[in-house]
Amino acid sequence: MAIQPIIVTPGLDRVQGFYSGVFGAVEVHRYPEDGPVFYKTLRIGDAELGLVAEDADVSAPARITLSIDVEDVDALLPLVEATGGRVLGPANDMPWGQRVAHVLDPDGNPVNITQQL
Repeated sequence: MAIQPIIVTPGLDRVQGFYSGVFGAVEVHRYPEDGPVFYKTLRIGDAELGLVAEDADVSAPARITLSIDVEDVDALLPLVEATGGRVLGPANDMPWGQRVAHVLDPDGNPVNITQQL
């Protein structure tokens, strides 16, 4: 059994560019293979993230947060804004043993970038 989050976005290429540029996401599937793309699967480490090209109200409040564990939170923060995202504040060490930074992807979806301490 596996859970795959799927982001519905009016800016498929822009959002893909963010996840590729910050987290090294690699496209592993697209539908259809030829012509305008409706769906893509990206691989980030051992996980998959789906992207659906569809008009969506990106101003609506987010109801889910992605959490992506990385080797160095601070090294990735400059890439967030360079790829169209937004850093909400500096990374902080948490009492449960993680360093965490809160960011938004280009559509405003919240993403926690985490690092095991």
